[in-house]
Amino acid sequence: MFELKSDPLAALFDAAENRVGETGAAAVETPLARPALEAKAATINPPSKGGLAVPLEIDAVINRVLLAASPIRSIAQVVDIGSANYRRLITTSGVVSGWVSETQGRPETETPNFSEIAPPMGELYANPAASQAMLDDAGFNVEAWLGDEIGREFARAESVAFVSGDGVNKPRGFLVAPTAATTDLTRPFGTLQFITSGAAGSFAASNPQDRLIDMVHALASPYRQGAVWVMNSATLARIRKFKTTDGAFIWQPGLGPDQPQTLLGHRVVEVDAMPDVAADSLSIAFGNFQAGYLISQRPDTTVLKDPYTNKPYVHFYATRRVGGSVLDSRAIKLMRFSA
Repeated sequence: MFELKSDPLAALFDAAENRVGETGAAAVETPLARPALEAKAATINPPSKGGLAVPLEIDAVINRVLLAASPIRSIAQVVDIGSANYRRLITTSGVVSGWVSETQGRPETETPNFSEIAPPMGELYANPAASQAMLDDAGFNVEAWLGDEIGREFARAESVAFVSGDGVNKPRGFLVAPTAATTDLTRPFGTLQFITSGAAGSFAASNPQDRLIDMVHALASPYRQGAVWVMNSATLARIRKFKTTDGAFIWQPGLGPDQPQTLLGHRVVEVDAMPDVAADSLSIAFGNFQAGYLISQRPDTTVLKDPYTNKPYVHFYATRRVGGSVLDSRAIKLMRFSA
């Protein structure tokens, strides 16, 4: 004899129908809603069903935070590159001319000299992790929050490297360039000029603003258009108290929300990575950073979402390749706090 088995799907509906009198329509809807929830979850996790969109969203967050929080980026020259072998040529001397009479011969004149700039490159990376349960159940967007945190850390690390990086697997900062007290005409190319503050580890006791004026005019006039001051907040707080002989502050507040506050007519950019005032410190920079400092970068931040390596954690491995170096050493001046 063969045993006749009932259809499982029919039995499911029969059981639901029998329960209507006891629990109402919800008893019928509950078993039918469960496959829909499972299908929704299936569309999020596989990359081919939409998972690839998550790293792209994190990438966008990182780029926005970098532009907002990295002060050197806002004033330096930034170029997007396709490989690490980036070079820039710069002329260190111009064409030489001469005066002659109508019939006099025209001897050959000097041609410009070139120098090659190769910004050292490095790779920034971050590899934070979050459990899958946190990603599923948290009351906020964990992936967007991680992207914001990665962006802030990248901006901080970049800012330090652009100022004082040693050029080993990272950008070479402008403060590690060779320095000399000689002028542009006699100083070797690639060497930054410094102006002394007048006292070891401090400003001069009398008329300290005079050294700031000397610093402005040590910069050649073609570079002064667009020149800015760079210092940290502690140094700026000391300068804001300087007064002229008639009691007027040399610091000028902005006249409107779109007008920057100025020091001797030039905008001030606060950079926390600049050193505090100390003996022989280079705590103030003044110059045209568009002409003086070059940042090279791969245009995109690479983000790899890895839910497999360290289960049950999901890693967000982010990398960004960035380089930097002094481009034109005549465009940036430094103040050394020495007598």
